[in-house]
Amino acid sequence: MPVARESSTRPPRITLRDVAARAGVAMSTASLVYSGKKPVAQATADKVRAAADELGYQGPDPLASSLRHGRSGVVGAVVPARLIHAFRDPYAVLLCDGLAQSLSDLGSGLLLMPEPDDGDQPPGSSFAVDAVVFLLCSAEQHPLVPELARRGIPMIATGSPIDPHVTQLSVDDRGASARLARHLRDLGHQRVGHVLMPLGQPGPTRVVDRARVAAATYPITRDRAYGVLDVLGDGVPMVCAETASVEHGREAAGLLLDLDPRPTAIIAQSDLLAAGVIQAAAERGLRVPDDLSVTGYDGVELPWLGHRLTTIDQHPVEKGRLAGDLVRRALAGEHVTDVTMTVDLRVGDTTGPA
Repeated sequence: MPVARESSTRPPRITLRDVAARAGVAMSTASLVYSGKKPVAQATADKVRAAADELGYQGPDPLASSLRHGRSGVVGAVVPARLIHAFRDPYAVLLCDGLAQSLSDLGSGLLLMPEPDDGDQPPGSSFAVDAVVFLLCSAEQHPLVPELARRGIPMIATGSPIDPHVTQLSVDDRGASARLARHLRDLGHQRVGHVLMPLGQPGPTRVVDRARVAAATYPITRDRAYGVLDVLGDGVPMVCAETASVEHGREAAGLLLDLDPRPTAIIAQSDLLAAGVIQAAAERGLRVPDDLSVTGYDGVELPWLGHRLTTIDQHPVEKGRLAGDLVRRALAGEHVTDVTMTVDLRVGDTTGPA
């Protein structure tokens, strides 16, 4: 005998029009009761609220209201395809925190939009978002940009993608990396290796040369590499890590530390890569900074590392807040222009004389 099942069909949503009909008032009158934009006679307001209670009306739909005004109340943040990479990176977490703080003041929510895999439809091509922020390193050209530009959605990027429709909140990556290289040169280091973030599409950790750097599709990686080469010359051995993670930083450092003669210092393009370099040094019995000096880039705290990195401090929380402020100004109709943030060289205990 078949068992009767309850229908999974949801009851229709009670609307303000239903409330107005039950109360016997115009739709515009019922709307004024909830919006408070104009006074309504107390007796009429009481009749509208009583009808709402009888029908179980929950109040106006905030999404529908925002869409009628051309806003969704949501800002998209483009992050790597595998979100776990972003959540494991304290720099990305702090950047998101600063952005979320600004958006909270704006009354907007934050929607994480993963990068598409090859051949996939660009993320956000159909999402209802008021603005989009490209939070982390990405390609110079991004498939999402033309669609967002066509829809008139403001875009903010932290260095990439590069397009006339995208407002940049960037740092002088080339100049900052040059500062790290000069710091090591002033300490007497002549054999310096360089661990790079990905130059473009994912690939295995590998040795690269200046030609590979020049062909990079990730401009931030390219600029940081150029900053080192500007100071130390083309003889710097470079290894591109598969991802900007501790694991792949350790793998990349291994290729450099097995050279003969080995480097006396290694510049890493992120703090997590630098942590991997320090782990690779420890595995070989090398002391930091006595046997090997190491620098990072980002300015995050890694209490588990046992060292305070010499690094470029990008002030990630402030950077996220500034990105949110650019969003606010763009949504207010202001003409926003590119901004270059100031970064600082923070000398820690991972660098010393050669």
